[in-house]
Amino acid sequence: MSATLAEEQTLPATFDEAACEALITQRGESETEAQRRRSALRNYESLQAQELDPEEWRRVELRPLKPENFSVSKQAGQADFATRLGSSDEFGGRAVHVDGHATEISLDPELAEQGVIFGDLHTVMRQHGDLLEPHFMTHAVKAETDRFTAWHAAFVTGGTVLYVPKGVQVEKPLHSLIGLTQGGAADFSHTLVILEDGASAALLEETASSTEEPGLHVGAVELILGKEARLRYVQLQNWNTKTFHLAHQVGRVERDANLQWTVGGLGSRLAHVHQDVHLDGRGAHAEVNGVTFSTNRQQLSYYTEQNHNAPDTTSDLLYKTVLRDKSKVVWRGMIKVEKEAQRTDGYQRCDSLMLSDTARSDSIPGLEIEADDVRCTHGATTGKVDEEQIFYCMSRGVGRSEAMHMIVEGFFQHIYDRIPVEAVREVLDDAVQKKLGIGE
Repeated sequence: MSATLAEEQTLPATFDEAACEALITQRGESETEAQRRRSALRNYESLQAQELDPEEWRRVELRPLKPENFSVSKQAGQADFATRLGSSDEFGGRAVHVDGHATEISLDPELAEQGVIFGDLHTVMRQHGDLLEPHFMTHAVKAETDRFTAWHAAFVTGGTVLYVPKGVQVEKPLHSLIGLTQGGAADFSHTLVILEDGASAALLEETASSTEEPGLHVGAVELILGKEARLRYVQLQNWNTKTFHLAHQVGRVERDANLQWTVGGLGSRLAHVHQDVHLDGRGAHAEVNGVTFSTNRQQLSYYTEQNHNAPDTTSDLLYKTVLRDKSKVVWRGMIKVEKEAQRTDGYQRCDSLMLSDTARSDSIPGLEIEADDVRCTHGATTGKVDEEQIFYCMSRGVGRSEAMHMIVEGFFQHIYDRIPVEAVREVLDDAVQKKLGIGE
């Protein structure tokens, strides 16, 4: 079936044991780091023979993905990635990873004095392993979940770490950029955010390609919020249209903590994101926003879960999708409520706007409720642009492309209103214009 990555158990030479050992040697890793990789590689080898979860993967066409066409780069390529999310003086810190290698790390000295840690995963792991080890791929993203998380854990190339101590308030957002410059380059970056009790921060993360050659990203995101912590996390995926993007992303939210998570799906040839939110403490809240715009033959897939594990928790998920040409977008959402999660209030919705008759949208909401005192609702809509609206705009001197932009922008406005960072709204609107061909 289309959900199998490879029928053979033999790994491609670029991701076999020799490649894993070469990566360990090249990066001078400790025995603890090396054993973690080797264990994950064994998981990857055994999971190759297991079928992927059909509920999640049956609508994802993986046959075009050929792992043997990609490999981990030994060094970063040359490229100047200008951020689209603001200027450097607007950030409290910045981390840039190119082709799986850290090329720039900075942090406001005042934040460092308060105990904030922001930097490259491997460097921070060696300097502050006692803080990271209890959280890194243990109770959020796990290496044994499926072949992709195991693949990621075996060949993780680094990534961004943010740690905020108890009670510290980080006012300026921090910025992370993940870039690919080389054809055939594979990035296995990992984002780990840990906010202790009462801490707050915002992390804006974006991906970009400086080449039109194929690339591969197999990533993971772990967002760990302590009691009464506040996190705004934004990830804008904007790879080129030949890149494969696979990611497992999990947020864990403790008592009275608040997570606002915004996802933008713009680029890639094929993208599949598994996005989980676990509300683990009484009064925990999560708001999840998704904006996707697919064109040509892009395939974008999202599998979301809102897991209510404690009483009096709330979640609110809203995805907005625009499709044109022969593109395809899949959203499979699930709200899960455990027996002890009484007085849960969960909501999920996905709306799709079709700009062509040849595009396809699959939206599948779902509920699994074990408690008896809850309020959980879900919905999904799919529709076309109303030609009367376009005619109305054009009758008042607005060109057809500008009218289409106004309609699409209005469709996304509900999401924009939920995003407090103006730069993010501007980037999304600029991407919409480019997708519509305005200004070309």
